[in-house]
Order: sequence, then structure tokens, then C-alpha cells
Amino acid sequence: MRVSHEFGPYINKDSKVLILGSIPSVKSREYGFYYMHKQNRFWKVMSDLFKDVFPITIEDKKTFLNKHKIALWDVIDTCDINGSSDSSIKNPKVNNIKKLIDGTDIKYIFVTGKKALELYNKYCYKDTLIKAIYLPSTSGANCTVSYEKLKEEYEILIKYLKN
Repeated sequence: MRVSHEFGPYINKDSKVLILGSIPSVKSREYGFYYMHKQNRFWKVMSDLFKDVFPITIEDKKTFLNKHKIALWDVIDTCDINGSSDSSIKNPKVNNIKKLIDGTDIKYIFVTGKKALELYNKYCYKDTLIKAIYLPSTSGANCTVSYEKLKEEYEILIKYLKN
């Protein structure tokens, strides 16, 4: 089924890093914000990493992102996909990442998951010239990576946010 990214990037003037997924899951598209499936571990990892309160509402999540200078978006604007399965993605049309970050303080880009990394490197790197830093997917479907391992991998964000 052909799907479109149904909501824009989340970024503000103080954002220092950009975290890119592939394309929002079915639940995220339904709710209109990032990492909204209840089994996705993104917000839990982030709140634990920053020793902050777990954000419940979309407004809480936006406040969290602003506080920690994090922008969110996805590599893909539209694609053919079965449900939320990255492995089924075909015919991607990517977002203009360079246009998003031009004129911002974003100097570091992280990608969540192998598909996001593959597509960023294939379509976006040539425009941004910012090497993407890989982070494992926080999806509940990525059960090969433990919660503790996710937290350990995501700690790199702290280092880059301090720069």
C-alpha cells in the first residue's frame, strides 16, 4: 500500500541533533506524531537516558524534545509498505533533509534502524554531507536488541548534544 508521511518534522530553533526514522508506523500515522506505538521503546529510552519524566502526551513529547534540543523526522516522505514493516519498503520518495537543516544548528544526524541508514546514505548524504550515526531501532519488533543495549547505544546522543 502506498503511504505518505502525514505530519511534518518536529524541529525548533534550538535543535542540535536530528533523529531520523524510516517512515512513521501505522500507530504513529494514526496519532500524528513520532514513536507512538505503545511497544516502541523510544520515549522510555530517551526519558531514562536524560533522567527525565516519561512524556505521555504529544505536548509532553514536544516539550521533552525542546528541552533536550532534539529534532525528529523521517527519511521517507512516501513509499509502498506493508503495515509498519521496514523490510517491505519499496519505491521510496525521500524528504529533503538538507532543506530542513539549512540555517539551523544541527550538525549531527542519527538514524534509527538499518533501513533508515540505508536510505539516508543512498539518497540524502550527498546533499547534507553529514555522516549519519546509526542507532538500533526502538521498535517492539526489534526484539533482538535488549532494552539495556538500546540505552547503552543511545548514550552517544548525550555526547553530541554537549558539543
